[in-house]
Amino acid sequence: MINFWIPVAVLVFTFIFNIPISLGLISSGVVYLAITGADLGIVADKIVNGMYGNYTILAVPMFVLMANFMNSGKVTQRLFDFCKALIGRKRGALAQVNVLTSVIFAGMSGSAVADASGVGMIEIEAMKEDGYDLPFSCALTSATSTVGPIIPPSIPMVIYAMLSGASVGALFMGGVVPGLLIGGALSIYSAVVSIKRNYPRGQKYTFKQFCMHTFKAIPALMAPVILLVGIYSGVMTPTEAGAIAALYSLLISVFVYRSMSWKQIIGCLKDTALQTGRVTIMTAASCVMSYMVAKEGVSVAAANFILSLTNDRYFILFLIILVFTLLGMILDVGVIQYIFLPIVIPVVSALGIDLVHFGVCIVLVMMIGLSTPPFGMCLFITASISGCKLKDISREILPMCAVMMAILFLITYIPALVTWLPQTMGYMG
Repeated sequence: MINFWIPVAVLVFTFIFNIPISLGLISSGVVYLAITGADLGIVADKIVNGMYGNYTILAVPMFVLMANFMNSGKVTQRLFDFCKALIGRKRGALAQVNVLTSVIFAGMSGSAVADASGVGMIEIEAMKEDGYDLPFSCALTSATSTVGPIIPPSIPMVIYAMLSGASVGALFMGGVVPGLLIGGALSIYSAVVSIKRNYPRGQKYTFKQFCMHTFKAIPALMAPVILLVGIYSGVMTPTEAGAIAALYSLLISVFVYRSMSWKQIIGCLKDTALQTGRVTIMTAASCVMSYMVAKEGVSVAAANFILSLTNDRYFILFLIILVFTLLGMILDVGVIQYIFLPIVIPVVSALGIDLVHFGVCIVLVMMIGLSTPPFGMCLFITASISGCKLKDISREILPMCAVMMAILFLITYIPALVTWLPQTMGYMG
């Protein structure tokens, strides 16, 4: 096992000096290959066949491109206006609009960061102008953005599917109920806070105004319909559906809403290429890490250690989720996905825990980590776009994290909340 711990020490060293995770993974992989004298041809073959030959991973840039088109083409503004008209004059209406917009946008982006940085900017500014406390507005925006990768499509679920071999379609369907539960729980929490703090009521809309905003939002609302119907009708794979949905997002931005220029289109393509490049490098580097884990028998050792503690699968799930929750508080999602998941997936599989159920739970854990102090990425994004102090946002978001953790343990110990819909749709036996 000494051959495993030396590369791990190199990886920890890169973390300490704030070196990008992709370079850290590559460095540790190179050190491992050097000290073991492994055949580079075997490793190269594993990377080519394990990633570049994996058709599923092509869905990632498609979902990224769709989210970029949606944000740049001002489609999110139409969704926000529609949600405002739908919620109407309730107490704390904009807080409810924040939640509802994120739930709808989740069916288009597949990314919590895209939600927080795109529609999040609109939500925070509107709530600030309406008299909401800025820390609460930022915290709620950060919390609701975690719904993005839970309700399909989901970039983290695509990557998990590549690592575990689980069905992308089953994972997507498995995330629907948990995503709606989180949205509902955050909606109830924000309603209670709004009443307690006497936040303002929403704007009153006439039926004619409601119809007008609905009509304007219909082209945007059709994007997730096209995506999901395409996948679950069997007409398209997730990758093909992502490509069609990205093209549709471009067409409605240019020809329906007339809100995107050639310069913006080129900017979206550049941003997508950069984001895809980061994912690709990390995925390739993680293939070497997976090879190292398998070669050194780390998963077997981890399984033996866990089983020496208990053979209760639900207690083991609790331990794994607890560890991943702590990791999510201090590490980036990429680190957790590419380093720790390859270690625990074989353990989970050997224990007979359903990989779809586990996948949805672990993606939710990672998304909660994005909003958990001290290093949650969505916290930094909302603080950056609003100018609010991070410590103030952190204080407001802790109760919301507790609400999301409650939903996490609910779906962990009631697996049917995850597996019922995939089974009904015929994606699970």
